[in-house]
Amino acid sequence: MQTHVVPVGFDYDRLIAPLVREKLDVDRAILLEGAVGSEANVEYSRRIARKLEQDFRNLLGAETERVVVEDVYDYDAAFEQAFDLINAELDRGGAGEDATDEDPGEVWVNVSAMPRTVSFAFATAAHSIMVELEADRDRIHTYYTAPEKYLETELAEELRAMVGLLADVRDGDVDADAVDEHLATAQDLLAEFDERGTTVGAKEIDGSHVVEFPVASFQNVDPFEELILYKLGEDGEFDSVSDLAKALAADLDEEYTDSFRSKVIYNVDRLGPGGKGYVEQDAHGKSHRTRLSRIGELWVRAHGDE
Repeated sequence: MQTHVVPVGFDYDRLIAPLVREKLDVDRAILLEGAVGSEANVEYSRRIARKLEQDFRNLLGAETERVVVEDVYDYDAAFEQAFDLINAELDRGGAGEDATDEDPGEVWVNVSAMPRTVSFAFATAAHSIMVELEADRDRIHTYYTAPEKYLETELAEELRAMVGLLADVRDGDVDADAVDEHLATAQDLLAEFDERGTTVGAKEIDGSHVVEFPVASFQNVDPFEELILYKLGEDGEFDSVSDLAKALAADLDEEYTDSFRSKVIYNVDRLGPGGKGYVEQDAHGKSHRTRLSRIGELWVRAHGDE
């Protein structure tokens, strides 16, 4: 079962468009609604949620549920709610009718909309669960979608133009054509705002509308582990850990021995998915192709000048 947790703010397109365009499976959608703010803000967000609820069902065939976040500015409460909700959905997916050992179900958390307190609370909760539950780490995804444009800037530009037009009207200098033009533009912008929210479209970045966040490690990197990460960053993928060990021995001007190879294997294992998560490996016959994970690439990039 593929479950998407979607905090609903004042956006429509980037909460559903990436799923349609990327042809992602969505079996279940949980729409989070904020209950704090002006009456107009709350009602507008609810209207967006109702539209999303309908379209998740009609366009993606997803079961939908709307959940209220009582206070969108209470980070601690939002974190607790997110932690419980994500764990419950992991349990539901793992025990669902369509769950199998090969496909136990996944939870996707979209943090594109809603106040930052809620988005960060849900992203941090997802991250915490990834760190705690090693076996379920690949079943949790946190992602963001950028809009193609923000309507606020166009609304502001039109408002400035309308201010100038009203000033002309006040001074008795009325241009009927200008009035008609600005009236039509304002009506179109308001219709688009009511239909799509504050942003329009879902922007494609590096070939995808979904920018997934990697899980970071809470553990420090030892000096020898640093050497391994830098070597993988410099040379890319190695066909086997033995090849990596030979390359490291050459760089360090050390003899390549069984002991040195074992040391590399041990540290690569510590850096792998079951450890700090900076290295990925794929079985290739009796060997394991070894390369940096996404967070490993970021670590090397961030520490490259040290």
